Amino acid sequence: MADETEIQGGAAAPEAAAAAPDAADGRGRGGRGRGGNDRGRGGRDGNRGRRDDRRGAEEGGEELIEKLVHINRVSKTVKGGKRFGFAALVVVGDGKGRAGFGHGKAREVPEAISKATAAAKKAMVRVPLKEGRTLHHDGNGHFGAGRVTLRTAPQGTGIIAGGPIRAVFESLGVADVVTKSVGTSNPYNMIRATFAALTEQTSPKSVAQRRGKKIADLLKRGGAAAAEALAEAESVTE
Repeated sequence: MADETEIQGGAAAPEAAAAAPDAADGRGRGGRGRGGNDRGRGGRDGNRGRRDDRRGAEEGGEELIEKLVHINRVSKTVKGGKRFGFAALVVVGDGKGRAGFGHGKAREVPEAISKATAAAKKAMVRVPLKEGRTLHHDGNGHFGAGRVTLRTAPQGTGIIAGGPIRAVFESLGVADVVTKSVGTSNPYNMIRATFAALTEQTSPKSVAQRRGKKIADLLKRGGAAAAEALAEAESVTE
């Protein structure tokens, strides 16, 4: 019996020794080794995918047009010397009559742009558009030394504007407009003057409601024929 036990033990020992490396390898690959890392990576990848989906859903809810107008380097004098950073000016719009601008400062360029974009989204204003392509009437705006003139234009004119003002109308969704800017080349003042002119825009519908009249009556007083005034009044949506 003792001999049989020793023989069985001797036969089992090599099998256990052979199985031990496999088990160790299995534990290394499946547990703390590759298998564990694969599971960890899978979990992280899954979380990253969910974050991307959530970000896409938020962006898909309201598609916005973001225009980086200007970025410059700024510095702040502190006790130990100068601290450098970046300032960004961004214009945001939905292409359907809403737009806003914002600026942000940060130590890095992407952070400054994200701050400016967030500020622009909070300061969006609605501008009434004629036929969804141009302004209802001419307008003037000024800020500081900058003065901006906006003029409505017939279909096919395009956006006749330069620099920061073009970015505003592209994000706003205007297709035909003529602009003129004098007095300054500072993009901040040009943007502010442009929005000062846009906020003064009114539509025939709002004027008719305020005065208690019909839109066709207002258009006829402007010199349009009765049939043309009626047709144009029916086409006014805002």
